[in-house]
Amino acid sequence: MSDSVIFRNIFSTPAISSIWSDTQRTSYYLLFEASLASVQADIGIIPRQAADAIIAFCHVTNIDFDELRIQTENIGYPVLGLVKQIVQNVNSIQPGLGEWAHWGATTQDVTDTATILQLRDTLNLILEVLNAITSHLRRLCQTHKATLMVARSNLQQAVPMTFGFKMARLLATFERHKQRLAEIKSRLLVLEFGGAAGTLAAIKDGRGLECQAALAQKLGLSVPEIAWHTERDRIAEFGGLCALLTGTCAKFATDVKLMMQTEVGEVSEPFYPQRGSSSTMPQKRNPISSVYITAMTATVRQLSAALYEAMVEDHERATGSWEIEWIALPQICTLTHATLLHTSELIKGLEVHSDAMKKNLEITRGAVVSEAVMMGLASKLGRQFAHDLVYELCRRSIREDLPLLTLLCADDKVQESGLSKEELEGLCDPARYTGLSVEMVERVLAVSYPS
Repeated sequence: MSDSVIFRNIFSTPAISSIWSDTQRTSYYLLFEASLASVQADIGIIPRQAADAIIAFCHVTNIDFDELRIQTENIGYPVLGLVKQIVQNVNSIQPGLGEWAHWGATTQDVTDTATILQLRDTLNLILEVLNAITSHLRRLCQTHKATLMVARSNLQQAVPMTFGFKMARLLATFERHKQRLAEIKSRLLVLEFGGAAGTLAAIKDGRGLECQAALAQKLGLSVPEIAWHTERDRIAEFGGLCALLTGTCAKFATDVKLMMQTEVGEVSEPFYPQRGSSSTMPQKRNPISSVYITAMTATVRQLSAALYEAMVEDHERATGSWEIEWIALPQICTLTHATLLHTSELIKGLEVHSDAMKKNLEITRGAVVSEAVMMGLASKLGRQFAHDLVYELCRRSIREDLPLLTLLCADDKVQESGLSKEELEGLCDPARYTGLSVEMVERVLAVSYPS
């Protein structure tokens, strides 16, 4: 989908597609090779003249991509084909000079490190959009911290709350995701450089760890405590983070879809001419952004599961599980960034219909505050007795189409409780039974989350 002229800006974004393009991936392969040559020359492993020539060639504009494609299809991996081009071109300057390229490294060192650099860029994009999402949510929380609406349980009206309370829960979740993103970096942004089986045996004189540390520093990555060629928890954890991120987006989008139903009408997606239109029903305004968010999230969850499958690798270098990442990771990243951007735009332009929220609070003729009434009677009549009494009155309210307050005022047991009409009216006022909605919104807004 990211290659589709029609769909690429819906199921992907230009920024994330660039990160996971052939050009960027190959650029990071070349960055690895150039950096490796540079640090190895610095510590005397390879000649400086060779390093300078390797570094001079390692620009993506020097690569013959048609030849690289042919070599990749033949060999099965792109790195050897790329190294061959480096060696050939550097040898043309001086015979034998290019033979110092890729010294002590293996294909997976280059590939994994390039992937980590792509994931670093991806995390930066994700954090940028997460900051936008939390900013938009803070505005909604502040604006609607006291806007009355009904909470729903099992898709049924439950008790009153505020729309700000609903958005503050979402805000707190996204803030936790920002913390998760910050925490994952120390485990994810780690160099891979261990050679054939991870032991750095090809770097002589015991200088392998020195070379590894210098390479990590040059690339801005952490030094691995040991090789991780077939220990893929870092990658799987990233997939889990994306599943969490998009899952939260889909939870919100699902609520929007339900609240946009014609019979509910409490919110609407941002309006643009023809947005969400039907080809045959002119009145329709479909929740199209929410549709895309939930669809992409479901796909990310499935692809993330594939990364957990990829953890099951044989011995020190695997036969097939590693390649699962090549298929799944680019799609996970493109879909996750697109999902977050759709979510950000949805929150930013969300239309909130407080009049509909108020109207929906009234459709049960007072049953929405039945818990308030029950608790008001509980201290007089006992909680379970009050529960059963209010339950029966709610059933009568529905059958007889009468306000709950009317039935309460006429009921002998309620009169025996000693509650006055004014007290019963107070118990039946939804605005008086939002609990600590406003205070909890303010608490979320006041928390200083680490960035």
